[in-house]
Amino acid sequence: MKFAIALLAGPQDPAARSALNFAKAVLTGGHQISRLFFYRDAVHLASNLAVQPQDEADLAAQWREFIRENQLDAVVCIAAALRRGVLDEAEAYRWERPAANSGKPWELSGLGQWVDAMQMADRAVTFGT
Repeated sequence: MKFAIALLAGPQDPAARSALNFAKAVLTGGHQISRLFFYRDAVHLASNLAVQPQDEADLAAQWREFIRENQLDAVVCIAAALRRGVLDEAEAYRWERPAANSGKPWELSGLGQWVDAMQMADRAVTFGT
């Protein structure tokens, strides 16, 4: 079975960890993930600049590692990202900002990628509000 997974909750929201655990269980169960889509405050997970206290788990790093290890398609909503200051090299250049704070394995793209993911998947699951 193919799953499309959308995360709307930011890194501090328990839904972000639940989504990661669910995604891991999907793959462990022998299923596929057609796309991960990060929207609203979940785009903060794509920032390379966030630093977690040493006594807290770095959920953004866990997501990055999971995506890389499993070679997953991880799309960050570009409109939500720009509003929240999450930019890759191309967007930093385009908007004349001094630096980028996002990059691989994340891809900034439009909401149409979520629509496409839902069409490719057997099931679409959303975490967060």
